[in-house]
Amino acid sequence: MKKKSTVDLIHGPILPSLISFAFPILLSNIFQQLYNTADILIVGRFLGQESLAAVGATTAIFDLIIGFALGVGNGMGVVIARYYGARNFTKIKEAVAATWILGALLSAVVMLLGFFGLYPLLQYLDTPAEILPQSYDYISMIVSCVGVSFAYNLFAGLLRSVGDSLAALGFLIFSAVINVALDLYFITQLQLGVQSAGLATIISQGLSAILCFYYIRRSIPELVPSLKDFKWDKALYVDLLEQGLAMGLMGSIVSIGSVILQSSVNTFGAVIISAQTAARRIMAFALLPMTAISSAITTFTSQNFGAKRPDRIVQGLKISSLLSMSWAAFVCVFLFFASPSLVSFIASSTDPYLLENGTLYLRLSSTFYPFLSLLLIYRNCMQGLGQKLLPMVSSFIELFGKIIFVAWIIPWAGYIGVIICEPLIWLAMTIQLYFSIFRYPLIVEGKKILATKVQA
Repeated sequence: MKKKSTVDLIHGPILPSLISFAFPILLSNIFQQLYNTADILIVGRFLGQESLAAVGATTAIFDLIIGFALGVGNGMGVVIARYYGARNFTKIKEAVAATWILGALLSAVVMLLGFFGLYPLLQYLDTPAEILPQSYDYISMIVSCVGVSFAYNLFAGLLRSVGDSLAALGFLIFSAVINVALDLYFITQLQLGVQSAGLATIISQGLSAILCFYYIRRSIPELVPSLKDFKWDKALYVDLLEQGLAMGLMGSIVSIGSVILQSSVNTFGAVIISAQTAARRIMAFALLPMTAISSAITTFTSQNFGAKRPDRIVQGLKISSLLSMSWAAFVCVFLFFASPSLVSFIASSTDPYLLENGTLYLRLSSTFYPFLSLLLIYRNCMQGLGQKLLPMVSSFIELFGKIIFVAWIIPWAGYIGVIICEPLIWLAMTIQLYFSIFRYPLIVEGKKILATKVQA
C-alpha cells in the first residue's frame, strides 16, 4: 500500500518524516484559508465595507460548521490510521464504508439544524440590522450545502490517515483558484451579491471532494470499500462515531465559544467587526504552520500507537513541540511590525480607527502564540492516542472562559477585553493539557523506554 506520495511515519528518522508529512498539510491549510479570505477581499473591494461586515459577522458560524466537518473527518481518520499502523487492511475498508454512512447522516442533521436555527442565531448574536439580510444570505448558502464540506474533509482525512498528505494538496490548489475566479465572476459580472461568495466556496469544495474520491479509487484502491464491507459492526461504528464526534464537537465547542464572543464584537459596530474580521483572518494564516504540525502529530501518534511504538510517540511529541514553538516565536516578532499593513490590506481600508484596533488585536494576542503552539501539539497527540475526554476538557475550559469574558469582563473592559480573552484562556488550557499528557500511561511508558535506551 506504499505510494510515492505516502510518508512512512512508523520507521526511520522522525524530523524529516514529520516535516515531509506536515508541509503538504500546511499548503493545504493555506489554500483552505484562501476560500474565506478570497470572499473577504473580493466582497470588501467590490461590494463595500457593509458587505464585508456582513461576511465578517458570520465568521464564527462559518468556523463552527467547517470546524465540525473537519473534526469529524480527522477523528474518523484517527481510527483508520490506527488500523493502518497495525496493517489491518480488511478493517480499514470496513471503517471507510462506515465513515461514508456516518458522514451522510451527520450532514443531514447539520443541514436540518441550520434550516431552522440559522436566522434566530444571527439575531441572538446581535448582528446589526443593516447587515443581517446579507449575513443570512451568505451563511445560509454554506449551511445548505454542508454535505460538500463533509465529503471533502472525510476524503482528505482518509488520505492523511495512511500518510498521504500530498495528494489532496493539488486538488485543493486547483479548487482554490476556481473559488477566486467564481467569486470575481459572480460578484463583478453577474452582480449576484454577497451570497454568491458562499456559492463559489461550495462549488470549489465540491470539486475538491470529487477529485479526492477519483484519486483514491484509482491510486489507493485499498481505501475503497466493496459492497461486502458495508456491514453492521457495532464496535466499529461506535469507535468511529465517538472519535469523529469527539473531535468534531471539540472544534464545535471552541467555535460555540467564538460565536458567543462574536456576539460581544457585534455590539461594537461595523468598523470594529471589520477590524476583528481582518485581524482574525491574518491570525488564521499566521497559525497555519502550527496547525499543520499539530495535524501531523495526530496521524503520527495514531499510526505509532497501532504499531506499538510509545517511545517513538514521545520523541515525536518533543520534536513537534520544538518546531511549533520556534514558529510561534518568529511570527510574534513579525506581526508586531507588519500588523498595520496587513490589516489595511485585508480590510481594504485606511480608516485609522479600524487599523488601530486590528493592529492592537494582533500584537497582544501573538505574544501568547508559544502557549497556543504547545496547546495544539498536546491536544492533537492525545487525540492520536484515541483519547476523547481529556482533549475535550480543554475545549470546555475555552467555552466557559469565553462565557465569563462576555458576561462580565468585556462589558467592563470594552474591546480590550475581547483581545485578551483568548490568550488568557490558551494559557489555562495549556496547563491542563500539560499535566494530562505527561501523566498518561502510554507516554510514561515511552519515556521509560527512551531512558532505558539512553542508559544502554
